[in-house]
Amino acid sequence: MKRAWATLLLALLLGGLVFGFAGSTETDNDPTSSLPSSAESTRVAELQRELPSGRTNPALIVVAKGGQALTDADLVTVKDLGQPILSEDRKAAIVTVPLEATGDASVTSAAVEELRQKVSTGLPAGVTAEVTGGAGFSADLSNSFSGANTRLLIVTVVVVTILLLVTYRSPILWIVPLFVVGFADQLAAKLISILSQHTDLAINGSTTGIVTVLVFGAGTNYALLLISRYREELHKYDDRFEAMAKALRGAGPAIAASAGTVILALLTLVLASLRSNTALGLTAAAGVLIAAVFALLVLPAALVLCGRGLFWPFIPRVGQAGPEDGKGFWARVGRMVVHRPVQVTTAAVLVLGVLALGGLGTKVGLSQAEQFRVEAESVRGLETLSKYFPAGAAGPAVILAEPGKAEQVLTTVSSTEGVAQARVAEETATQVSISAVLVAAPDTAEAFDTIRDLRERLDGDALVGGTVATALDTRDAARRDLVVIVPVILIVVFMVLVVLLRALVAPVLLMATVVVSFVASLGAGSWLFRNVFDYPALDNSVPLFSFLFLVALGVDYNIFLVTRAKEEAPARGTRDGMVHALAVTGAVITSAGILLAAVFAVLGVLPVVTLTQIGVIVGIGVLLDTLLVRTVLVPALATLTGDRFWWPGRPQLTAEQASGNPGARPAADGEPGTRPAHGGEPDTRPAHEGEPGTRPVHGGEPGTRAAADGDPAGRAKVDEPTA
Repeated sequence: MKRAWATLLLALLLGGLVFGFAGSTETDNDPTSSLPSSAESTRVAELQRELPSGRTNPALIVVAKGGQALTDADLVTVKDLGQPILSEDRKAAIVTVPLEATGDASVTSAAVEELRQKVSTGLPAGVTAEVTGGAGFSADLSNSFSGANTRLLIVTVVVVTILLLVTYRSPILWIVPLFVVGFADQLAAKLISILSQHTDLAINGSTTGIVTVLVFGAGTNYALLLISRYREELHKYDDRFEAMAKALRGAGPAIAASAGTVILALLTLVLASLRSNTALGLTAAAGVLIAAVFALLVLPAALVLCGRGLFWPFIPRVGQAGPEDGKGFWARVGRMVVHRPVQVTTAAVLVLGVLALGGLGTKVGLSQAEQFRVEAESVRGLETLSKYFPAGAAGPAVILAEPGKAEQVLTTVSSTEGVAQARVAEETATQVSISAVLVAAPDTAEAFDTIRDLRERLDGDALVGGTVATALDTRDAARRDLVVIVPVILIVVFMVLVVLLRALVAPVLLMATVVVSFVASLGAGSWLFRNVFDYPALDNSVPLFSFLFLVALGVDYNIFLVTRAKEEAPARGTRDGMVHALAVTGAVITSAGILLAAVFAVLGVLPVVTLTQIGVIVGIGVLLDTLLVRTVLVPALATLTGDRFWWPGRPQLTAEQASGNPGARPAADGEPGTRPAHGGEPDTRPAHEGEPGTRPVHGGEPGTRAAADGDPAGRAKVDEPTA
């Protein structure tokens, strides 16, 4: 009792210290800050700082009058901000306003907001003035997260509360895990704030939202598994402290292995070339670690202090039957699967294959204007600009050359296909800056082709940067990260499974199911984006993040199921052990999967297409893992491989070795039980698949059973599943 109180008080004390020293999170939405220093656009951005314009972040004001020619009176409001550049038909004008370049997104947002208020005041009737350009897009992206993370947190809490109420059917129990996980989430958020202030991590507006989803999803999953095992042990032990100790010994390793898998997978992002990916990996790994610590230390203390009444009205009592009696829905599903493993495997693979076909024809790469799910002035301004000027005027390329090569470089740039116009913008004693307006809209395939052509034709005589070049370098870096990190994630997760299960066959099969599930969810999500959401493509970061979250989190459920099956294998055999594992974990894993999918779907409240796509794909993948892969495919594969599933380990021999009777073994799958009963009298009736092992013995006493094969104590136990 004292230890439990001390644990809670220590958690509150440490949390209070972190809350006290943490301030607000500092975010940076400058695209070049995320790129590696070797990227050409990054080198251009660094050299630009030596120019007067390099210390500014230009905003473009696009003035139009609904298709009518502009008069001098229409431009009076914006003339004080800069010299207007009129289109040939005078139906639109552009004014470039240099704003102070800063890595602080809030400063840029404030400057753009002030500019928008200034240009919108006193406009003649019918005239519009829209602020776009690099500063405009940065401000709109930052503002789109204003209050969004709070909405995300509120919606997440509501969703988790509803699902916990449905899962536990208790008006009280849900409060404890929700409070513990919520406290862990806030602690993780404050840690991100500290890191943003005292490190150079490229933390952007979406980082906190993704970490919130991971902490709530993973933390609640761990809580569900622990509480389920705790309730199971309360059916066996009168002392709730002893029951919790047994629950931690049973579920603790699976939770620790699950959290370790997710953390190690997230840490693979330190290999990313995009610094924003590295920042997300480190902060998310810290968040999941906090969630696991709270689930394994703080939650058990809170549960035992609250007593059995916490489960009211379904208070677990010693001797009561629970999921472990093998008579529930998931036990029936397990028996159905192991009786028809070939048919079940074939059907599951066909379903996953059909879903995977939805990925055919999927494009990767969203333009700057396609990033928003909500209306943004910068997008409207770009659309207006594109009607009357070359579409690339919103984001001209920046070419830096030595003064002696300026004329040659300008001639090469002007003659490059896809360049509408080029001019010398600035010149110093050491370098010349050439501004090149592209024909194509920013971040399109045509614009990227033009940037590549410029770099190839200049061939070291000059450097090509600017917003379009930055977007191209970001896309190339994201693809490089996908190619490099995906194999590392697979190796890391595979090694964790090998160490945990001390086997090779099972990890290979489990990894194969998770990868197939990812491909299916990516295909299903891509089909939805094209045909329902009308998104033109996936964002560059979506494939990597979706794979990372699905593999790391999807393996969780396999870990929960297979570690329990291995625990049961010595007494029941591989097939019946898997059936029993499914019976006792089916409900909790299904609840955890539905909850995690719902939490990731909540990312849709954030107004950025990238997060919506990640949420939908991961949500679909988690449901597939929960309801198809873990429920039927893994048990079917375990049945088909039999004891070879654990190769080179042989957990089925543990019972024989422990009992000192090498000739005795559990009844094989579906085989009549021929193992010796008390006094060597054979039990000649068939073992019933999924039966919990609480059969009457000697005189038909219903509450006890003979000690299972390999029970070193050799004593009868009350209402305890064979394990």
